[in-house]
Amino acid sequence: MAETTAVAENIARVRDQIARAAERAGRSAGEITLVAVSKTFPAEAVRAAYEAGVRHFGENRVQEFEAKRASLGDLNATWHMIGHVQGNKARRVAELFGRVDTIERFSIAEKLDTAVVEGARGERLPVLIEVKLGGEQTKSGAEESALAQLAEDVVQKCANLELCGLMTIPPYADDAEQARPYFRKLRELHDELQRKIGAELPVLSIGMSHDFEVAIEEGATEVRIGTAIFGERPHKA
Repeated sequence: MAETTAVAENIARVRDQIARAAERAGRSAGEITLVAVSKTFPAEAVRAAYEAGVRHFGENRVQEFEAKRASLGDLNATWHMIGHVQGNKARRVAELFGRVDTIERFSIAEKLDTAVVEGARGERLPVLIEVKLGGEQTKSGAEESALAQLAEDVVQKCANLELCGLMTIPPYADDAEQARPYFRKLRELHDELQRKIGAELPVLSIGMSHDFEVAIEEGATEVRIGTAIFGERPHKA
């Protein structure tokens, strides 16, 4: 009960911050989707967030989510794959998740496209392209120079995928303002890409617990919040 109360209070606080950031940017809080990053947290924490009104959750490991899913099957939620997609797990990803936020190369898009055809999904799989803007070798993502071609290939060659937008994770900095140039750059790439492919991309997924207010000021339509909702992530043994 204490954990449920804490999660609900944290979500209320985050939603208030979202509303204030949106107001500063002349936007409506209703334009911004809150994705609770529930990876590594137990099913009980996910349920607590759901009961507090959250309907989008981010997970990054197939096996971990499969284990949770057994006790969360009654929730009418959208499950986002926010981790690296391994080619040999594309079929399970397509079956388990409502959206894949981390397309970084066409080979993965192809595997997901095939998995949707061969599976029992019955509808297109929404996806985002993850873009690497910080030059960090340890992070995944499509290079800026490859973005347009990747987007065109997904739109033209993957009939069972629905390209919805872009996401990025900038280099971490204690000062949230240091993330602003990366968020602004992705918004510019997003707007340019819409013109190039002649299609609307409604999602700009930027911002996490320490910098989501800046992301909203720069046009985020989704923010991915973990620590500010669930607390510090448990360390693996």
